[in-house]
Amino acid sequence: MGETGGTVKEKKVVFVTVGTTCFDALVRAVDTPEVKKELFRKGYTNILIQIGRGSYIPTKSTVENGSAVLEYFTFSSSIADYFKEASLVISHAGSGSIFETLRLGKPLIVVVNEDLMDNHQSELAEELAEKKHLFCARPQTLYQTIMDMDTGSLIAYQPGDAESVTKFINRYLGFPDD
Repeated sequence: MGETGGTVKEKKVVFVTVGTTCFDALVRAVDTPEVKKELFRKGYTNILIQIGRGSYIPTKSTVENGSAVLEYFTFSSSIADYFKEASLVISHAGSGSIFETLRLGKPLIVVVNEDLMDNHQSELAEELAEKKHLFCARPQTLYQTIMDMDTGSLIAYQPGDAESVTKFINRYLGFPDD
């Protein structure tokens, strides 16, 4: 727990994930003094970054004046616990990370990797942001997105019922209806 001005802050973790790829632009954006200070100002005390295959190594930091603690790792056999423990998730636009975070009801900022050639992931992130299930940013707009974000404005994601799609596919493949 960090102390500021004599008051003890509750530990609130921001989990940042880039998935299994390289997304140095996201890691760099989080590792700026402005982003770290803004997250701290919003009540987040710790930042944990999963850097994946990236070559950019963020600066580890301990409690500093007006800035969140930052730690990182490359990979883990399971990142499910990191999602569960997070108070905020900042993620690449992979559908697995997006839907896992939404399923857990965690506030989410999806940062689109503009370096990907066929960036179908941005369509998913932008659609879910339009429906107010998450916030969508680019590396260069992450700071502004954090400044403007009001997690109370997010609408909980309700997964759809896939039963009709499953039945259609099963019928198409020649399986009997159950």
